[in-house]
Amino acid sequence: MGMLDGKVAIITGAGRGLGREEALLFAKEGCNLVVNDLGAGFDGSGAETKVADEIVKDCENLGAKAIANYDSVTDFNKAKAMIDQAVSEFGKLDILVNNAGILRDRMLFNMTEQEFDDVVAVHLKGTFNMTRHAAAYFRTTVKANESLGNFGRVINTASDAGLTGNLGQTNYGAAKAGIAAFTMNASMELKKYATVNCIVPLARTRLTVDATPQTAEFMKKLDKSGYDIFNPVNVAPMVAFLASDKASKINGEVFRVVGDRIMLFQGWHTVHQINNDHKPFTPQLIAERINELIKAAPKKENLFGLLGDLV
Repeated sequence: MGMLDGKVAIITGAGRGLGREEALLFAKEGCNLVVNDLGAGFDGSGAETKVADEIVKDCENLGAKAIANYDSVTDFNKAKAMIDQAVSEFGKLDILVNNAGILRDRMLFNMTEQEFDDVVAVHLKGTFNMTRHAAAYFRTTVKANESLGNFGRVINTASDAGLTGNLGQTNYGAAKAGIAAFTMNASMELKKYATVNCIVPLARTRLTVDATPQTAEFMKKLDKSGYDIFNPVNVAPMVAFLASDKASKINGEVFRVVGDRIMLFQGWHTVHQINNDHKPFTPQLIAERINELIKAAPKKENLFGLLGDLV
């Protein structure tokens, strides 16, 4: 008896890395799947249908029903067709995992408009495209049968590059921060029909090893016990949990998942304030007092500091 028995899920970018591990665990837990993967390189170039086809076979070998989809999440109409494909093939849709992603790393002063647009299109617009059409389906379904409650599940994928920052990734970081904010807003709008949550994985994938040399060395390391912290298989259980009926009361949350740790993020919030006794500040007075504000704030998290602590 699996935690996702009888469910139907779409997982985007399911051909490799995190998406692959998510698809395989979902299949083990009894979920039928639309395996979406363009089969492109980590920078979004090229296409290869066999990437999705191989995962479909792996899922079928685990006893699940699975079909492949090779479309890009950047296309609004093809995203709708993906939702329709799931419903046509399996009779319904319960779960959407937005995982597809690419990288075009570049320092800001060298980044091209195309490098910015392409990364935002896959991550942020792709998350919108898929969630928008899934949301319409969930809403229509619940309106037809209110006893279903908030049966739908959306799990988005953000990154520390967007929430704590990283060099060379203003495009990727902006998109990933946008996904966290998108999650928060969408969770409010869809709470009658679906939960919307977000994970921030730290795992060894093409995006963190092949495309990001500055993190590659860390990702190969084991902790003191010999545990492979950055194996992407470690992230999938949290995604499967959030996709399950057990997570019906968890909504609008952002979780960092790495190794044997699950951490709850809290977004932009006030950490300290200064006031001027009911009188407007002047620029000169702000200059005198700004350190009161800055020094009282907790120390910002740092991605490489976190990686160092883990290993």
